[in-house]
Amino acid sequence: MSNQVFPTLPGLTWNVVRAPQWATRIQKAVSGKEFRSAWMSAPIYTFRLSYEVLREAASFQEIQQLVAFFNNVRGSFDSFLYSDPNDNSITAQNFGTGNGVQTAFQLMRSYGGNLEAVGQLNGTPSIYLNGALQATGFTVGSTGLVTFTTAPVAGSALTWTGSYYYRCRFLQDTLEFNEFMNSLWEAKKVEFIGSLTPNRI
Repeated sequence: MSNQVFPTLPGLTWNVVRAPQWATRIQKAVSGKEFRSAWMSAPIYTFRLSYEVLREAASFQEIQQLVAFFNNVRGSFDSFLYSDPNDNSITAQNFGTGNGVQTAFQLMRSYGGNLEAVGQLNGTPSIYLNGALQATGFTVGSTGLVTFTTAPVAGSALTWTGSYYYRCRFLQDTLEFNEFMNSLWEAKKVEFIGSLTPNRI
């Protein structure tokens, strides 16, 4: 599992595609009645990026960066981290309420009211107890699990502020580039899947 971060490069075009996916088992009876089972508790996202220009000149080396990144993770074999420009940070996000007994709480993020566990942090998050920034008395695990030394008292609000990544892998083992002018390249379809939830990809 690689912790390489997908490079931020100029030349990214519109449209950028991000599509949530679920897996549902649907069984239909002869009567027409359906029985459905959800196989996932959180979505997996498909991303599709397109680059209209990647410069090859020694002073830029943008295509070289993308090719090297793809080869370093060996196509779809290894995972990597991706910072979605539109969904990579949270401010004062609630991630639990103390009950005087529980000491471990998973960091969460809300997107339009839908909660998902956050497993890949970008930097050190700020942890707040009833709005007061905590400097000590807790640890943050590699999967976003916050463990307090002493259980937060009943009714206390736990919030956090910080940045996070999606953990992703490429969808294919081939990445196509087209040289449309001398030393100028384009990549029409850079596709990968990812998840916020730890231990999914």
